[in-house]
Amino acid sequence: MLPGDGVGPELMHSVKEVFKAGGVPVVFDEHHLSEVQNTASEEKLDRVVDSMKESKVALIGKIHTPMEMSHKGDLASYDMRLRDRLGWPCHHRCPLLSPQSVKGVIECLKIVTRAKSQRIAKFAFDYATKKGRAKVTAVHKANIMKLGDGLFLQCCREVAELYPKIKFDTIIIDNCCMQLVQNPYQFDVLVMPNLYGNIVDNLAAGLVGGAGVVPGESYSAEYAVFELGARHPFAQAVGRNIANPTAMLLSASNMLKHLNLDYHSNMISDAVKKVIKGGKVRTADMGGYSTSMDFTQAVIDALEVH
Repeated sequence: MLPGDGVGPELMHSVKEVFKAGGVPVVFDEHHLSEVQNTASEEKLDRVVDSMKESKVALIGKIHTPMEMSHKGDLASYDMRLRDRLGWPCHHRCPLLSPQSVKGVIECLKIVTRAKSQRIAKFAFDYATKKGRAKVTAVHKANIMKLGDGLFLQCCREVAELYPKIKFDTIIIDNCCMQLVQNPYQFDVLVMPNLYGNIVDNLAAGLVGGAGVVPGESYSAEYAVFELGARHPFAQAVGRNIANPTAMLLSASNMLKHLNLDYHSNMISDAVKKVIKGGKVRTADMGGYSTSMDFTQAVIDALEVH
């Protein structure tokens, strides 16, 4: 467990309370890695990676990158280094390389590789096959970025030929965002480069209730990491007991399912859904006045432990 920054520690507390009440047979190896709170170091990063190598699974909050690092375009943030060391299939970052060749002019170089484009495309089709989904849509900007996104699109098409039972189509990122708002039902599985994914997952989260309700997952060949779908630290809510625990609880539920603890996974997700459907206990982002702990306690009360 990496609580991360912002409201991450508070949300993780909710998870631990619900796990305790539900008798979930999971013991967390908890690590604190934060550049904002000056608790990040190479030694701590190594310990996190070693722990991941042992367990192969983690539940994490948002590890926030300090603003001064973001403004410099520095890629050495601990969040990105952790993801790179775990081999998560994000095949480009933006900014990636941003040299200032002339004062007042910045070049932003985007790197796309065939190997990692094929890898993430194969993951999308494998996921669709495993989950019984009917269609994979590749999201791109190849009309403008003809070589970079063109390579990504070509790799998706090549991989699609290996899965004849799954329909494949493509859509430009601009239109994808509009279609998600106007007619999201046309989509099934979306595969896209990392930058577009950051935009689309936040858009999708906003359509169904916001960052507080959508769980997320990240996979590599060896590791599975469960986190908020819209990765936002919600720093303005820290210490105010107002953050919505739903997304983190559902992420934790998905983690349990990944660990083949289906009974406990369903018990927690069913309790969360029961509280939401009841409508009596809602945090501010859901139009209510309940606190984070009110919601957590309501979920605990709704657990059906056998």
